[in-house]
Amino acid sequence: MIRLLLSAASLLVAVAAPASPAKAPDAGSPRPVVEALHGIEVADPFRHLENVRDPAVAAWMRARSREARRTLDKIPGRAAMASDVARLMADAGTRLGEVQRRPGGRLFYEKRGARDDQFRLYLRQGGRERLLVDPQALGRPRGTPHAIDYFVASPQGRYVAFGLSAGGSENARLHVVDTRSGRRVLGPVERAQYGNVAWLDDESGFFFTRLRAPAADAAPADKYAGSRAVFVRLGADPEHAPVALSFESPGVAIDEAQDSPSVLPVPGTRWALGLVSHGTDRELAVWVAPLADAVAGTARWRPAFGREAGVTALETAGERLFLLSHLGAPRSRLLETSVAAPDPAGARVLVPEGEGVLTGLARGADALYLRRRDGSASSLLRLPLDGGAAPTEVALPLRGAFEFAGADPGLPGVMLALQGWTEPERLWSVAPGADGAVTVTDTRLLRPGRTPAAGRYVVREVLVPGHDGVRVPLAIVHRAGLKLDGRAPALLWGYASYGMTDEPWFSATRLAWLDRGGVFAVANPRGSGAFGQDWYRGGLRETKPNSWKDFIATAEYLVAEGYTTPARLGAWGASAGGVLVGRAITERPDLFGAAVLSVGALDMVRAELEPNGPPNIPEFGSVATADGLRALLAMSSYHQVRDGVRYPAVLLTHGVNDARVEVWQSLKMAARLRQATASGKPVLLRLDYAGGHGGGATRAQQAAETADIYAFLRWQATGSAR
Repeated sequence: MIRLLLSAASLLVAVAAPASPAKAPDAGSPRPVVEALHGIEVADPFRHLENVRDPAVAAWMRARSREARRTLDKIPGRAAMASDVARLMADAGTRLGEVQRRPGGRLFYEKRGARDDQFRLYLRQGGRERLLVDPQALGRPRGTPHAIDYFVASPQGRYVAFGLSAGGSENARLHVVDTRSGRRVLGPVERAQYGNVAWLDDESGFFFTRLRAPAADAAPADKYAGSRAVFVRLGADPEHAPVALSFESPGVAIDEAQDSPSVLPVPGTRWALGLVSHGTDRELAVWVAPLADAVAGTARWRPAFGREAGVTALETAGERLFLLSHLGAPRSRLLETSVAAPDPAGARVLVPEGEGVLTGLARGADALYLRRRDGSASSLLRLPLDGGAAPTEVALPLRGAFEFAGADPGLPGVMLALQGWTEPERLWSVAPGADGAVTVTDTRLLRPGRTPAAGRYVVREVLVPGHDGVRVPLAIVHRAGLKLDGRAPALLWGYASYGMTDEPWFSATRLAWLDRGGVFAVANPRGSGAFGQDWYRGGLRETKPNSWKDFIATAEYLVAEGYTTPARLGAWGASAGGVLVGRAITERPDLFGAAVLSVGALDMVRAELEPNGPPNIPEFGSVATADGLRALLAMSSYHQVRDGVRYPAVLLTHGVNDARVEVWQSLKMAARLRQATASGKPVLLRLDYAGGHGGGATRAQQAAETADIYAFLRWQATGSAR
């Protein structure tokens, strides 16, 4: 990727207006820069705000943050909104994060109790719960919130490896603790941001993905370049761990800038799989080598299949290799081949493509379990490993969406974290009985607080005609008895990137919006995976305009059907959803009264120069080509702002320690909107100096931001947050 960036940079010709010699301009004032890219002049009046270490920029950030705080605090009813949000979070009861099962009745899980500010890691066995890791206690002496980014228990549960980061940065340091004594046996190991921890069967060591130590003169975009999978044996120095798989491994095709390698030992065999993900692409490239050679760092990897095989998930059972692939099947199908001689092209089809979209795969000792999305809800399929039987659907206790939890190849069944638009998440155990019957029972581990009364809220799911006639999924939630007279404040959420789909999810704090008569709507435009691979690719790179045009169509539907009016309609997008919502309000500013852009991707022309930029090139494209530049300009909200336009009120929220989207993206968008808008409506920049992209945020941080967002949108719709 260094070469790619240099080739793009060689096309730039920058022209900057000189600063006044008498007085340096305020950081919030434009300092015109124009670049010639592929013969196209690209204006960038707030380039200087990318340098957040410049004292003048830092002072401007602080001033805008204080201004936002003063304005938000003065909103009528904001204090009551904040009180309600905090109460609803407490009333929601226990929240669970990652859950892992291990033999001997061991259950590892992250839990945040009703009064806890952060998720903590527990081990439960024999009905007794024991605290293993408390990030609250670790962060308290330093005055900075700490969070567990990931954890992986060893196969028998003797050890647990976990990543810990501070201030929402996600820059995890790796630790290992002995679960019997609670003693730390390894760590902290730096540059372990994403982990990919995979233990050996005998628990003597593990593979993990480690970032390369940065050079003193490294560019920000080099942060993830050259990552490698290493093997760490307990008791050995991790700084001298052998490299199992990297871009330097002989015979392995790995893009140094964009690819991330990991190694997965195949349980019960002598094999290891080398998995390589290409940036944010979902498709895997896989190699095979003897496990002993991977451990020693001497493996000569054999290619199994490349990204062209369309494999997005895999599981093993001995030397049997199961693949979830969308090759020739946009809604995906399940294949079987072998670890020793993988051949996706000649693989046996176990579950063919159907009407629903196969979206997940997990393995228990008894069966393979598949998640299938039918419309907006998920169903569960079970395929016994003994062969011969067709997959059967397992009846679930509610129509909603679930994530697999607690899947372990040595234990029968699986666990599901299941929830709906108005049903709080619960953890369910799916287990086969001696008679072959499958039961689904509440684990009672997750104890939600108050559950919304039946019939209090209404959920409507529709397909809305898009700009070109394609029907776009839209879910609408509101309090029962709502009059469709256009008077309701409405909030439209969307994401539409990476093939990720907004399936039904419950939010206790959303009730603060609904109970005040608000409408909450969720769109799944092209760019999501609502209908499979074709739907995703319909909003990818050059086709990205379909995403915000679909989103606009759903907004128009809410107005046409009498749910709301443009003046009372707010839009909310976060991260890559910033592309969606940012472009919706710059293309149709008349359709929205307000918008919230949370940690938004907003300057797409410069995005690939930030640390997380190169991995996102597969999703959005690169300025290295003329077509790529044109696509990025089209989706870059910052570059689509025009002077003198009456833009909606906008609230931009961002954690200063964000490792995924640099905070300067929000700074530049805020400054440009403030300069350009003719509506007189506020453009507020809310910054959290102890936060990042959102992962690892404390209860207090989440509650404060949620209250500000709901108060801001309701204020703009009705004049008050009440």
